Amino acid sequence: MESNVHCLSRQQQSGPTQGLQSGFLAKGQVKNGEGEPVVIGGMVLDINATPSVPAKPRTTTPGNVLYALGGVARNVAECMSKLGAKPYMISAVGLDMAGNLLLEQWKSAELSTEGIQRNQDIETAVVCNIFDGKGELAAAVASVGAIEKFVTPEWIWKFSYNLRSAPLLLVDANLSSPTLEAACQLAAESHTPVWFEPVSVVKSKRVASVAKYVSFASPNEDELIAMANALSSRDVFSPIKREDAGIKLSVRALFQMLRPAIWVLLESGIKVVVVTLGSDGVFLCSKEKHDLNKLDLREKKHSFSQKLYEVVNSSCHHNWNVNVAKSKSRFYAVHFPALSASVVRLNGAGDCLVGGTLASLCAGLDVMQSVAVGIAAAKGAVESESNVPAKYCLTDIADDAKLVYAGARVVFCTSML
Repeated sequence: MESNVHCLSRQQQSGPTQGLQSGFLAKGQVKNGEGEPVVIGGMVLDINATPSVPAKPRTTTPGNVLYALGGVARNVAECMSKLGAKPYMISAVGLDMAGNLLLEQWKSAELSTEGIQRNQDIETAVVCNIFDGKGELAAAVASVGAIEKFVTPEWIWKFSYNLRSAPLLLVDANLSSPTLEAACQLAAESHTPVWFEPVSVVKSKRVASVAKYVSFASPNEDELIAMANALSSRDVFSPIKREDAGIKLSVRALFQMLRPAIWVLLESGIKVVVVTLGSDGVFLCSKEKHDLNKLDLREKKHSFSQKLYEVVNSSCHHNWNVNVAKSKSRFYAVHFPALSASVVRLNGAGDCLVGGTLASLCAGLDVMQSVAVGIAAAKGAVESESNVPAKYCLTDIADDAKLVYAGARVVFCTSML
């Protein structure tokens, strides 16, 4: 019976959130303070090809080719919706097959399509991914220019009320720099925290124009290096080649290698840096521990995420590392371990980590708890053929989050660099 209460899928979420759109008043105010988290960025159709035998050049290879609904922002938003949140998506798709597939799913999830621009001039973004036998991305071709072309500052301004009333805004780096700036400036007017998702090494550099507005950023190792170089205006840092070390790096050794680049992001104005490390887990970094507490959204938690809050909060108590929490530091970093998983495909794992973290923040969980939930949500993604699992069971999420939370350790806490 417990699974009937705590297992959420798209179809099960309509009750608590029904009529949420009508909560917006004429001037963009929101009844009971329950604005929707806003997600701006790519909605993409992924074509995923996985060979059943080692691929050979210049010829076809037998295997499986599947369509998957994708796009970093879309994946994040779908994950959030399956954990009880109701994100307001702002994007663009075309009047074509790919657009139809994306919109059909969005409508079936009872999520708003008001912010999704659609017309005959738009060619829906499509990415063709080729995976190796281990689920790792071997190569990909992306045709996503429509996101930059049609998700413009003018389109964003149409939804200024939504941004100003949102508890949190996520922007992905598929957006052009002017659009990123427009969205972040609107959020800044109402002190809405902004989460920047880098998308790729090349696009991650777009953080340079908006870093001062960003509360959270979630790069992987390579994106972190690219962002630090962009913010330094020169190529100071080089990508870490772990294989050159000859042995598996310890968590502390890996952190020491990444620490200078992380510090550049924190010095640029970004409050919290969440570095995703794949099977090595996550580094959660800030200048000061109390910066994390200031970014908790407990005062804005939503009734429609109450189940997520209750089931996780009962497993992951707030008193984590009390002594460190009271300390003053110039650089604070916590390592969260990854969870063991039966890997099917790694695509979508990072997006679900972000989606799980965002849904938890909006539910009123603190940053530490929220990252633990994000890692639990990522586990579900790597065990699924799709970018986002068909459903999440909250009791399983809470159990996994408890393991992650209990395994978190401070790797750096100092008053001086």
